[in-house]
Amino acid sequence: MTYRELAPPTGLLPVVACLWEHDVPPGCEQRIIPDGCVDLVRLDGELVVVGADTGPVVSRSAATPSDRTSGIRLRPGAAGAVLGLPASEVRDQRVPLADVWPAVGPALADALGTADPAGRLDLLARAVLRRRVERDQLVAAAARRLGVPGSRISGVAQELGVSERHLHRRTVDAVGYGPKMLGRVARLRRLIGLSTGQAPPPLAERAATAGYASQAHMSDEVRRLTGLTPVRFLEDAALTAA
Repeated sequence: MTYRELAPPTGLLPVVACLWEHDVPPGCEQRIIPDGCVDLVRLDGELVVVGADTGPVVSRSAATPSDRTSGIRLRPGAAGAVLGLPASEVRDQRVPLADVWPAVGPALADALGTADPAGRLDLLARAVLRRRVERDQLVAAAARRLGVPGSRISGVAQELGVSERHLHRRTVDAVGYGPKMLGRVARLRRLIGLSTGQAPPPLAERAATAGYASQAHMSDEVRRLTGLTPVRFLEDAALTAA
């Protein structure tokens, strides 16, 4: 299985985490975990919006060789503006882009179907650039603060000068789910980052550093978000751009 990420064009850096390509061998199982992002993906010949996931998605590739999967990943807080609808409407879903962008989605899907892999990434980048939208800066700031171990939603809302209810509404619209779920995803990503390298610290130490209340708390959340035990999940987990 080959997966690679490419930096987005400069003009897309505020709203796009990366462009990516994935070659999956026939019959290979893939496990996708929540990362707070929404992707536009050409998958099995169809252009779809992959909404923010709240749990693991496990799929198996076709038994016969398939075309390369190409995608563009929107940063947390950018999806609502780019899609032109509340990101919660595509949460935990794979929706044809033609249903979201009826004016341009079908033509873009057709163009992607005849382009080579590099051309597909360029087409996806240009499509997002033409939206001329900005990331929700309040949500972007909240996402950064929720990524700090020990952060609390009430404290983040207070720092940003808004009510918890207002922060929740903006986050649901821009990301697809609320600050509580976004905080869980941030903790998981911190745990993954602490688990890379040849000699990571003991699991209990990683749990505390990542911001979990206890090792049991970590185990419960890792199972909920990945469907695996922490030991099994962290064997080959790697951070992706977000």
